[in-house]
This record gives sequence, C-alpha cells and structure tokens, in this order.
Amino acid sequence: MSTLKLPHALLAVAAALMVVQTTGCAVARDQQTVGSYIDDATITTRVKTRFAEDKTVSAMAINVETLKGTVQLSGFAKSADEKNTAERLAANVPGVVAVRNDIVIR
Repeated sequence: MSTLKLPHALLAVAAALMVVQTTGCAVARDQQTVGSYIDDATITTRVKTRFAEDKTVSAMAINVETLKGTVQLSGFAKSADEKNTAERLAANVPGVVAVRNDIVIR
C-alpha cells in the first residue's frame, strides 16, 4: 500500500468503527438495543400479516408501530367492529405487551 493510500484506509476504518459504536449498541434515542429493535420489527410484521389475512380489517388503512413490545395502531377504520378486531388481532400476537389503539372511525 502506498503511503498516500494508508491514511485514507485508516480514516475509512476509523469512520466504520465509529458508525458501529454509535449505531451498533442503540438504534433509537431511548437506547433501544438491536435485539429489541428486531423483536419489535418482527411483532409489527406479524400484526400486519394478521390484518392482511383477516377480512374485517383493512391492512392498508391501519398503521402499526411497535416499541418495546407495545403496539400502536393508527389510521382509519370503517366501523367499531373493525377497530376492535384490529386491537384483538394485535393483542394476540406473541411478544405483544400492550396495544395502544389510536384508530379513528370514519
């Protein structure tokens, strides 16, 4: 390696280490671990899948977000039955600690 390329390589390695150190241990402002983030993503995917499989719930009209096992539902439902079914489906997904139902009925 030439002497001119060595400082660039060292700078690239240092930058990569800094990125790993700052994002590898926490992925959110509240210091959520990577494992917790992956668990939450899995829960979100499972809830959305259940919505897609259910004929009562519009998977396209209801948003799902998960943080530390708490699922937040938002968006719009056509009826109280749809809103309640969405909450029930989400609550029955493994790993869900709580459900916050912010769905609005239109």
